[in-house]
Amino acid sequence: MDEHRRLNGRVSRRRLLTGGAAAAGLAGAAGVSAWVVDDARRTDEPHTFGDETVRFHGAHQAGIDTPPQSHAAFIGLDLLADPRRAPREVLQAVLALWTTDAERLTAGLPALADTEPELAPHPARLTITVGLGPRVFDLTGLGRLKPVSARPLPPFGIDRLEARWQGTDLLLQICADDPMAVAHATRVLVKNVRSLAVQRWRQNGFRSARGVQPEGTTARNLMGQVDGTVNPVPGTPDFDEVVWDDGRSQAWLAGGTMMVLRRIRMNLDTWDEMDRTSKELAVGRRLDTGAPLTGLRESDPADVTAQRDGIPIIPPNSHVALAHPAEPAERFLRRPYNYDDPPGPGEISDSGLLFAAFQRDIDRQFLPVQLRLARADAMNRWITPVGSAVYVIPPGVRSGQYLGQQLLESPVN
Repeated sequence: MDEHRRLNGRVSRRRLLTGGAAAAGLAGAAGVSAWVVDDARRTDEPHTFGDETVRFHGAHQAGIDTPPQSHAAFIGLDLLADPRRAPREVLQAVLALWTTDAERLTAGLPALADTEPELAPHPARLTITVGLGPRVFDLTGLGRLKPVSARPLPPFGIDRLEARWQGTDLLLQICADDPMAVAHATRVLVKNVRSLAVQRWRQNGFRSARGVQPEGTTARNLMGQVDGTVNPVPGTPDFDEVVWDDGRSQAWLAGGTMMVLRRIRMNLDTWDEMDRTSKELAVGRRLDTGAPLTGLRESDPADVTAQRDGIPIIPPNSHVALAHPAEPAERFLRRPYNYDDPPGPGEISDSGLLFAAFQRDIDRQFLPVQLRLARADAMNRWITPVGSAVYVIPPGVRSGQYLGQQLLESPVN
């Protein structure tokens, strides 16, 4: 009964936020959802990792320092114009709705008005991360609160960007170890704001299924390379320094971060024509162990100055050499996912990497590295960036708050 009253309280809030457009019948649906979940919890099924949850509330949004799950969906949306409300009110309504739904779905509970509540009880470490595109700050009159590096990346010579994969007003990053949990959360979160925002693109990614490799194993991309070896370790001061904003430039962003999302298409067919030694020289790492060419283990530091008979062991134009930080600040968290989509007419494949990078300051951390790679990376023969977007990731929230509240309630004058 207490749960039923709490759900109906949330329904009233939702009706207020959406102006009644999606509220009809919610009270009944919420009551059914509560009954279904209670019934599911009474089963005698053995506990599995499908029941595992990741805490939604906290100083930071989940899905960043969370050990990467097996499946991901990145969804870009744009705010819709509403003659009855200012864009800032529309943004607030979207973020409040997503917060309410996300805190329930990540806990294994159906969202309000969930039409498929049977899909919710096994979240499989579901995380839902929300981002704000640069344009939304100006659209809502919050331009003064936009971080300096929150702007589209400059054009790079290797880019062949397609309009369909460009930046949007809003981003949802939805990750879980079960594709069913990702699909269900994606549908719920997108359809529940359809009167407020329109989906422009969706990019689905994957890693090896959980249990295939030992926990903590570095993921491999579809070229067979380990991807994300040199990463800051969550829970350490180093990670905090690299990823989480300290609020000095924008007080509202303390505990948040910045995200770069690049869609990188791989030409696997021409890559397959290369012999193994040539591949390793282009990357700067051994394919079997992931070790740098100057080391024996994946974790060994790459010595980009080492030579043999006067010749650099790791070629200066290899990916490892150019990605190596030239300054201490040039570090960021890599959290990539593979994609393998149906090819278009006349194409053999459409495969590649959804490269997600998190950092405090894109200008100081990501951009210098990307400029070097764009100019000279030996891997550029086989990879082509076709999508690029930048997002501000607001800090996490306590119970009773909504995502982005620190921004929307900040004074703008």
